[in-house]
Amino acid sequence: MNPSQNTEVLVTVGINECVVSDNPDSVLVTYALGSCIAVMAWDRLLHIGGMIHYSLPQASIHPGQAEVMPAKFGDTGIPFLFRSMYDLGAQKRHLVVKVAGGACLNESVFDTNMDIGRRNYVILRKMFWKNNIMITAEDTGGRRSRTVKFRLRDGRTTVSSKGIETVL
Repeated sequence: MNPSQNTEVLVTVGINECVVSDNPDSVLVTYALGSCIAVMAWDRLLHIGGMIHYSLPQASIHPGQAEVMPAKFGDTGIPFLFRSMYDLGAQKRHLVVKVAGGACLNESVFDTNMDIGRRNYVILRKMFWKNNIMITAEDTGGRRSRTVKFRLRDGRTTVSSKGIETVL
């Protein structure tokens, strides 16, 4: 392949969406992660990857919506992401998992129960702990929004915020 040829296919993952692909040319990208969380999972042997951009921690906040929009909630969307990857042949033991987002962008939040970013992150950690899933890298918390790009060819994940790009 000629190095000057760019065969990458940019796939946008919108808020409350989950995208899974077995195309190694795919680059999954999500924009403006504030209190939302993006979970990126990648099978390092098969180059199958997926990303979810969820906005709320638990489906019990809005009963009935999880059936229509499982990716809106951490407790329904994260299992949906992993099941979708396993359906394409990914194996848990080969997964590399990265996480970004969970910021608190509201300066007036004094009550941690109102800090959606923190609650989104807590539900993720609880689920991963119960299912023995290790996070390889993360860029979470703080008071800034993030854009995440996740390349399936090699699992390279970049997080951009306020003009600074970090590789996870």
